Amino acid sequence: MKLLDRTGWKSDGFSRAESAGDASAVIVPLATLDVALAERRAGQPIGVDLPNDSDPADLRTRQAKVDLIAIAFPKYGDGRGFSIAKALRDQGFSGILRASGSIIPDQFAFALQCGFDEVEIEDAQAERQPIGQWLHALTLIHGTYQDGPDGSVSVFRRRHQEAEAVKAA
Repeated sequence: MKLLDRTGWKSDGFSRAESAGDASAVIVPLATLDVALAERRAGQPIGVDLPNDSDPADLRTRQAKVDLIAIAFPKYGDGRGFSIAKALRDQGFSGILRASGSIIPDQFAFALQCGFDEVEIEDAQAERQPIGQWLHALTLIHGTYQDGPDGSVSVFRRRHQEAEAVKAA
């Protein structure tokens, strides 16, 4: 698996496991999250694999204990992960959000705008779609339809602000 953020490829400090175990930083399945949190050693980062049919509200009471949430994208045409990311940011999750699976470069800017910090893709896909393609995709989208957790303003809000400024003048 390859991992990228808005600056390019990056190394992954997390490994996937069923429980906290001996790894320094682990991503565990949602079904074993409570056990992993109970087994956690002091200072050990814990992440969770979140299926794209999960309700983000189910993590609300545990999200402060989790360092990373990896949201599954089983097919690039299934956008539920984007909604989950936005909902997690809206409910206060401040850790790392990772899109994991079938993301394509055309979705990269939108993923970041929805609150994802990084995208994890298969090695074969990384060979077919080199980093230049991913980073170029970030330059292609200049307006968004929703405000982002990064402070970006939607085209609708910007138009409203411009109209209000004209009225006030």
